[in-house]
Amino acid sequence: MSTGTRSATCQFTQPRDIRMGGGALGQIGSVVTALHVRRPLVVTDRFIVSTGVAERVIGLLEKAGLQPRLFAETVPDPTTASLDAGVAAAKEYGSDAVIGLGGGSPLDTAKAIALLAVQGGQMADYKAPRQNTGPALPIIAIPTTAGSGSEATQFTIITDSASDEKMLCPGRSFLPVAAIVDYELTLTMPPRLTADTGIDALTHAVEAYVSRKSNPLSDSLCLAAIATIGRYLHRAYADGADREARSAMTTAATQAGIAFSNSSVALVHGMSRPIGAHFHVAHGLSNAMLFPAVTAYSVDAATPRYADCSRAFGFAGAGSDDRSAARALVEGLTQLGADLAVPTPHSYGIGEADWTRLIPTMAEQALASGSPGNNPLVPSADDIAELYVRTYR
Repeated sequence: MSTGTRSATCQFTQPRDIRMGGGALGQIGSVVTALHVRRPLVVTDRFIVSTGVAERVIGLLEKAGLQPRLFAETVPDPTTASLDAGVAAAKEYGSDAVIGLGGGSPLDTAKAIALLAVQGGQMADYKAPRQNTGPALPIIAIPTTAGSGSEATQFTIITDSASDEKMLCPGRSFLPVAAIVDYELTLTMPPRLTADTGIDALTHAVEAYVSRKSNPLSDSLCLAAIATIGRYLHRAYADGADREARSAMTTAATQAGIAFSNSSVALVHGMSRPIGAHFHVAHGLSNAMLFPAVTAYSVDAATPRYADCSRAFGFAGAGSDDRSAARALVEGLTQLGADLAVPTPHSYGIGEADWTRLIPTMAEQALASGSPGNNPLVPSADDIAELYVRTYR
């Protein structure tokens, strides 16, 4: 099935206040004060606390005359059970805003708390295909990694503690009103995290560009992000102190986040979420594991678009024909995985029996997320199952 004709109209959203660049964190006081709130809940994790960044944020907020409270109990790949204490903290303190500080997991947790503290219920009530546009506390997002783009998206991802389903929860209720993107917060990211989050951002940009919901505004951000990642990801991986590379990668991650927030991701993400839920693989890494095989499966259904991505990254020259350029993208992504030491599920340590047993469940959950329906070539459950088989080794 080919991509078909895209809609002639589009709707586009992004945070209304984005502060970006080295030292931008210093503006947190004025950003929050401008929202006319007084008692923000700062949602982060113990690692960020150990670095001193959380204490710095609290100090900046207090200096601005605000009364923040710290909640540092978020967990990797947040679950429905992990949200309860944060929602209770927001209600007990009378928080009138939520500040997410950290990687994708603290930001996703902050978004969920912002909605549940106002609307109540369970996160399963808000998962796709429901579009959430109801009231929520204002969200301010401060990423400390360069990958998820969550600071600019209208989504949160929460795992159902009972079923291990990684739920995609979409809608403007989850869109931050402000984002502070300070690359200096990413300078201490280790190489593995740099690689995984960088490929995550690349996946966002490529999938948003080939998505059936793509639009001209997102397209321009996608190609800009892909070109930047092509130029700087290897540099950031090789030398985490490379400030130019770190700055460029945070910009690209936010661009890609805005792009996929408005045109959606596709099959890679649909298949990635169940891997994270069942095997506790970091989201960016599970994307990286799947990216070459899923692109090879999809490439003939949107050859010109994949070719654009290939040229933007630098896998193919500007004068290359579409078919050659698109094929170069598949080869290039495979080589990128090798360059950045991306493991297969097998080499990562996932047992083959467990992987095989869960393939039918993962395929069902991938389809239920809705993301595969945006793919240039829309898969069946059997197609997805075969891709899981191919990806394993």
